Order: sequence, then C-alpha cells, then structure tokens
Amino acid sequence: METEVAIDRFLASPGLSDATRRAYRADLTDFDGWLRACGLGLDDVDVRVLADYTAELGRARRGLAASTISRRLSAVRSLVRHALGPARVPEAALAPRRPRRLPEAPRVDEVERAVDGLNGTSPLALRNAALVELLYACGLRSAEAVGLDLGDVDTEREQIHVLGKGGKERLVPLGEEPAWRLGLWLRDGRPALARGACDALFLSVRGKRLDTSALRRLFPHPHRLRHAYATHLLEGGADLRTIQELLGHASLSTTQIYSHVDARRLRRAYDRAHPRS
Repeated sequence: METEVAIDRFLASPGLSDATRRAYRADLTDFDGWLRACGLGLDDVDVRVLADYTAELGRARRGLAASTISRRLSAVRSLVRHALGPARVPEAALAPRRPRRLPEAPRVDEVERAVDGLNGTSPLALRNAALVELLYACGLRSAEAVGLDLGDVDTEREQIHVLGKGGKERLVPLGEEPAWRLGLWLRDGRPALARGACDALFLSVRGKRLDTSALRRLFPHPHRLRHAYATHLLEGGADLRTIQELLGHASLSTTQIYSHVDARRLRRAYDRAHPRS
C-alpha cells in the first residue's frame, strides 16, 4: 500500500478533529519520509521498524520532547490500525517516559484580576469578559468555549451543554457570576456583532464564530484557567471523580494529575482533625 495514499485516507476520517488532523499530518509526513529513506513501505511496519523510528526520533540532533515523540508514535499506530487493521499494530511500548508535569494554575486573586481587567461596556469588552469568566467558571477547553451555540446555554437550569473531545457531551453547572456576564453579552453586546443567521454564542467582529486563535490573543494561555478551575475545586473540597466528570476526562488517570492538590487538602484536614497531628 502506498504510504502517502494511506495517510490521506486516514486523515479524511470523520472522527478526527481539525487540530488532530493538522498535527497528525505533520507527524505522518515525517514518518513517510523516513520510511522512504530506509527503502520501506507501510506494509513493512512492525515492532523492529517502529523501534528504529523511535531511536531516530530520540537522536539528539532532532531535539524532540518526549511528548512530541509520544504523539508521533501514536499517530503512526493510528495510521497502521486504520490502513492494515488492529492486528498489525505493534504492541511494544516504545515511547519515552514523559516527566510528570504539574499544571500551573493561577491563584484565585490572579483570576479575579484578569476578569476584572476586562470590564467595559463595548460589545467586544462584554464578549471578552463573558468568555474568560466562562472558561474559569466552567473549566472549558478553548475549543469547547468557542464551539458553544446559543442553545447550549440553559439559564433556567443554570447549566451549559458542552461538546468535548471525541464528541463526548457533558452538562456543566453555570454559576451566578458567569450567568450574569453572559446575560450582559447576549443583551447588550452580541446583537451589535451579529450578521445574519449564526448560532454561535461568541462572535468575532465580523459576526462569525470566534476561533481559538482570537481567544489566545485575548488570554495568552487560556488552558491555565481550566487548571485553575480543577485546582480551586479540589482545594474547596470537591473529589477527583466529580472533577473528572466536570472536566470531561475519559479516564480518572488524566484527572489524577491534580492529586498533589488533593494531598495538600487532605494534609490540612489531618492537621486540623487528628489528635496526634
């Protein structure tokens, strides 16, 4: 099978998000080039070939991070699974172990200053304040926030409907402060930017759906607000299982990166409550 053709077919899969498709294309183009240089094709991929490619990725001259190598190997495995079937996917764990990185979450007062700094009465100011408030108050990913439609907001039940990774849906509680800011945006801001029929909750200056690049210009590291959401919930007494559901994590192991926060909370509870502390 021609590797290039197999890559195009794989990347056309409807289950891939646009961001994943872009990242995988770069990864798989690199793999295709390496196969060609070695005189190999996709049909030749086995544990030995994948181990050789992993060694190539790990060479110092490439300077790739462990997370990048892991993503490239994941892309290759997905390609092989799609093109040749699950039985042909090498089972050996070849990716380098990634160092455990704890999320850097801003403090409550930092978040409050960031939101308060977006105050204003113009349509864009109302939009920006509502958007950043929603990211923190609901723990949304950037793509989830800009992907919201008007019908996803239920003010009566005080919740929003979120379409997450892999098409997974969840309902997230909406607090009073984000509901108030959303109300201001919908009443006094959005009508001024609306152009024709667009159901997007957040609009650009051209009346189109806002994209994640515009959000990053507004708040350079929006994912830190999601980390703050999880961290502050844990510090306030929420358990990891609940936070897993609120964040839309498929596995509890993903949420457990916040367990260092949970350990601090448990230590404080122990020091306050145990007679031998």
